[in-house]
Amino acid sequence: MLPSQPASQPSNDAALPPAGRFAPSPSGDLHLGNLRTALAAWGFARATGRKFILRVEDLDRVKKGAAERNIADLAAIGLDWDGPVDYQAPRIPQFLEEVQRLTDAGLTYECFCTRKEIHAAASAPHGIPGAYPGTCRNLSEETRERRREERPPAIRLRSGVTEFTVHDYFAGEYTGAVDDMVLVRNDGTPAYNLAVVVDDAQQGIDQVVRGDDLLPSAPRQAYLAELLGYRTPEYVHVPLVLGPTGARLAKRDGAVTLEELHALGYSARDVLLWLGESLGVNHPLNTTADLLKDWNPGAWNTDPASFTEWPEKRA
Repeated sequence: MLPSQPASQPSNDAALPPAGRFAPSPSGDLHLGNLRTALAAWGFARATGRKFILRVEDLDRVKKGAAERNIADLAAIGLDWDGPVDYQAPRIPQFLEEVQRLTDAGLTYECFCTRKEIHAAASAPHGIPGAYPGTCRNLSEETRERRREERPPAIRLRSGVTEFTVHDYFAGEYTGAVDDMVLVRNDGTPAYNLAVVVDDAQQGIDQVVRGDDLLPSAPRQAYLAELLGYRTPEYVHVPLVLGPTGARLAKRDGAVTLEELHALGYSARDVLLWLGESLGVNHPLNTTADLLKDWNPGAWNTDPASFTEWPEKRA
């Protein structure tokens, strides 16, 4: 058992009202795919009587002004949230406290590998693509001392499993790989997989709605939550929006942000109508509240939505 949490840190339990969330990273403007996921997350939370939290995950890759534009775009299509916008960076000390709990339990180790070394090991025969092969897991103290002089270490989880199973609203039972994930990068910044698990638990978020490109990360996050004594949230991974090439929608695919579409003469309501149609909602979304009418996400599209381009002028 891990040491218990400090009393100052709320855990994900009955004392907190259940909540859903949308958690953009302010690395750039939101595109149609992001807005679509945000709308789905809002709908699931509101339809199930949950609070809806907007959390800006600003631990890294922050582009000046992006968070403010993200917030404005979400409000423009009619989304609302409970309480003030939440920012992740101020909670770095809390994340590191959770890593210390794991360390005290013997569940972490220092890793000195470079990205190039990790990629080479994972690409070797019998390696799991993208998974850390445990190179630094059992280094001697003498070796660790020598390596510390060469470069600062990252902190990795000493995982006790190689896979874990979660349940997803659309995918059903899903079993995915769990490796010795990074908890703290070698610059001292808490890693995404740690921060998102701790934040979700300590904010009462028991419903996670996000793009299905993140489904493979759910087992490792659920496993980490279990180690920390948190409840596993309900997962809802919605299909992505794909661009003209069939790859995940990106800025290079043309006018895909609210600002760009506004410049072409499209209103936020026009975008909301497109979002609803792409999800497979069987009635027009003139407002976000319309999403909750005849609520039946089980009938939504389970295939990715396709975006080609918007005409130059609104007819």
